[in-house]
Amino acid sequence: MTIEPKHNISDELLMSYAAGALSQAFDIVVASHVSLSPDSRVRLDGFESIGGAVLDEMDAADLAEDSLDRALARIEGVEPEPREIRLRSDAVLPEPVQKLVGGDIDAIEWRGIGMGVKQAVLHDDDHGTARLLYIPAGGEMPRHTHRGLEMTLVLQGAYSDEDGRYGRGDIEVAGQETHHSPTAEAGEACICLIATDARLKFDGLLPRIAQPFIGI
Repeated sequence: MTIEPKHNISDELLMSYAAGALSQAFDIVVASHVSLSPDSRVRLDGFESIGGAVLDEMDAADLAEDSLDRALARIEGVEPEPREIRLRSDAVLPEPVQKLVGGDIDAIEWRGIGMGVKQAVLHDDDHGTARLLYIPAGGEMPRHTHRGLEMTLVLQGAYSDEDGRYGRGDIEVAGQETHHSPTAEAGEACICLIATDARLKFDGLLPRIAQPFIGI
């Protein structure tokens, strides 16, 4: 069944993705959203076509004399590709995430962080963290705001917050101005793919105490 997300990513962020200007954590979320959203996929194709046309008009740059030697040295130092996995078109996880976890949701190595909520970190570096978050049906995340940028893509179920309802394929982009407490809908656990470039800022004392241990 074709998914028609109601909350798609902005042109600005799609252009940044097409230009390679986003960090890897956010690249994972955007690539996953695009794989689920026909609208975003069409817009991305347009931006990439424009970028290709611009490159065609640019003058060629001179290469250093040792460019070939350095490129070959890097190729020789690359580790073998991980074993090929069979990607499922009917999976809960989109293809970019399936490649990272080695399969669908049954391959995720969850870590409990309290109140039935679980997470699995997919990527973490100085520029951002990408994680899967599992919220039980009807579960509510502690009210918080943000110290930086947060992208949340729904992969299963749905959640609602002060800005609306988000179902499979929908993406919410939150910044320092966003103050919310996402709540999973009853009936089905909500699984989200989230990228952040800074720690959340929780309202309550207990979440703030637990924060160093759960890494959010």
